[in-house]
Amino acid sequence: MQRIAIVGSPGSGKTRLAREVSERTGIAVISLDHNYWKPDWRETPDKEWRVIHRDLTQRERWIMDGTYVDTIDDRLEMVDTVITLGYGRVRCTLRVLRRILAHYGKDVQAPGCPEKLSAEFLRYVWHFPRVQQPLIDAAIARHASTLSVIRVANNRQRAALLGRL
Repeated sequence: MQRIAIVGSPGSGKTRLAREVSERTGIAVISLDHNYWKPDWRETPDKEWRVIHRDLTQRERWIMDGTYVDTIDDRLEMVDTVITLGYGRVRCTLRVLRRILAHYGKDVQAPGCPEKLSAEFLRYVWHFPRVQQPLIDAAIARHASTLSVIRVANNRQRAALLGRL
């Protein structure tokens, strides 16, 4: 494993898993949130984001933490391993709420982007399995011949993955 993409719903534990995989492998983590979001939760314009994303994927070794479906095909062309986190919507939503409460007003996801409660974001998390996950699954299927797919849907599978590293 030299280039690893970790994808899944917000609140599924992508960032934590990326750190743990990094600790075991010595591969640096690239946070897509840190590279995408500008202060005050302003989005990077699409054209600029695609250049940034392309430059990030050109590095020799990395673990990318983040889903970003619009650029997932470009990322999957470069990876040898994709880890998809499939925790349920209730668990992910509760984790997001817990993160917001624990870090309200602090920059956790990206510099200059303080945690805040957003009904729009909570709806996105809730509908992720129905709206975003099929897009992720389709992208993985398009690239399945060139990558190893690791699916993690519970803590036992997560522990087993970390135990193998």
